[in-house]
Amino acid sequence: MTIVSSIRVYKNMDSDGVSSMVGESKAHSLVVGGIRMLREESCPESLGRVLRDHYRCPNEFVRLGLISELSDAPRKFRFNSGMAYGRVSKGIVNRDFDSETDDAQNCITVDDGILKLPFDPSETVDNLRLERYATDDRDSELYRDYLRKLYYRVRPLTTLAVRKKIQRFHARNWRNMTFPVWPVDTTVENLCESVLLASMKAQCLEKVPFIWFWPRGARGCVMMTHDVETRAGRDFCKELMEVDDAFGVKASFQLVPEDRYRNSEALIRSIRENGFEVGIQDLNHDGRLFDNKEQFLSRASLINQYGADYGAKGFRAAVLYRKPEWFESLNFSFDMSIPNVGHLDPQGGGCCTVLPYFIGDILELPVTTTQDYTLFHILNERSLDLWEAQIELIFAKNGLASFIVHPDYVNEVETMSVYRNLLAYLSDLRQKTNIWFGLPSEIDAWWRARSKMSIVRNGECWTITGEGADQAVLAFGKIQNGSLVYEVAEGNAS
Repeated sequence: MTIVSSIRVYKNMDSDGVSSMVGESKAHSLVVGGIRMLREESCPESLGRVLRDHYRCPNEFVRLGLISELSDAPRKFRFNSGMAYGRVSKGIVNRDFDSETDDAQNCITVDDGILKLPFDPSETVDNLRLERYATDDRDSELYRDYLRKLYYRVRPLTTLAVRKKIQRFHARNWRNMTFPVWPVDTTVENLCESVLLASMKAQCLEKVPFIWFWPRGARGCVMMTHDVETRAGRDFCKELMEVDDAFGVKASFQLVPEDRYRNSEALIRSIRENGFEVGIQDLNHDGRLFDNKEQFLSRASLINQYGADYGAKGFRAAVLYRKPEWFESLNFSFDMSIPNVGHLDPQGGGCCTVLPYFIGDILELPVTTTQDYTLFHILNERSLDLWEAQIELIFAKNGLASFIVHPDYVNEVETMSVYRNLLAYLSDLRQKTNIWFGLPSEIDAWWRARSKMSIVRNGECWTITGEGADQAVLAFGKIQNGSLVYEVAEGNAS
């Protein structure tokens, strides 16, 4: 194996309890290509699903179990110094375990090479990605829905200055919010890495093969999107494409199909002919798409028709309002409506991950950086400091740095200068490191292909199989000084 680079070291999450029990593991194994493999059956499908999906590693390397039956109701709990949300084992609930302060990591045990956890990692990650933790307080959710509906009823009577004041008042306490973690939350990645590291130690494994997250071994991915909200924004699309092209960046333009402005066939054709792509943004951008299920289904039918008419594969809801459990009614390949951390958005929450993930058949491409409107008009910032900090945190986890920049808000000299500086920063980053710049549809195609790829053993080697495998790269999770290190190999076999 030729090592290209050591991608990341994940901090040691080992506890004295796990270390001692790992040393006593008696799992029967064989060695293939320098990798110790267990002969026993892998863990139950549900428990190991998130690790297998995240890493696309062979099933035999994932051996998990539960220390006892899970509780009936989910709760927030700590794991490896971070916060999670899900059901925990009744065995620890019945003891003096404080889920707010005690770390569930300390409850892990090992039995014959099987890592026994006090929670289901797949269920817990689903709860984070689908923001189930944010809807735990039903009364607060109903109150927020009431205020949102009231705001959009009076919004047509207000000016932009008034709306900014209302939005700043709504976000006034955002600095006091501790979860999700600002400015980028990587709880999902942290949890997957923690469980993989502990599982490797439980099995006495030195390394685990997996399919790298991005094609051709890219360290991370950049995705630029432009949400067109007004007629002025629509009329600025051509100039914005020219700016993007000057820096070698292609983007997706999300168009509102009804009420706000008219979308001509010439505009849609121009976007595509210039190498950009078109997505659908809501129906009419009135903020009421998710008011109730009946209304949503009616609007979804129209949205789906516009998607077919525009040839759009992607969707984004206005103002990032969402109910992920309703997405199944949208006939799109991917959605881009869920923020990583939503402290400054009208709807809070956040999916706590910087990587794409599936919600049923729809691939979610999360919004992982702060929107330009929020930066300019809520935070009153005109520097790249926040964006640069977010990019660094995202790429530390080999994630997707996705941006929403509106033609409506960068059509002035000052804000356009900030956007040009961002493009220059990203362009310079691309020159210095292996970063993939992908259109949403390209990222969707890659992630779908990767989700169907497999790693198979070929004698002493490992080979990636499946459609698109020629773009995939073999990687390894290795234990180095008690911590998890990712290494990427040249080619797709070792």
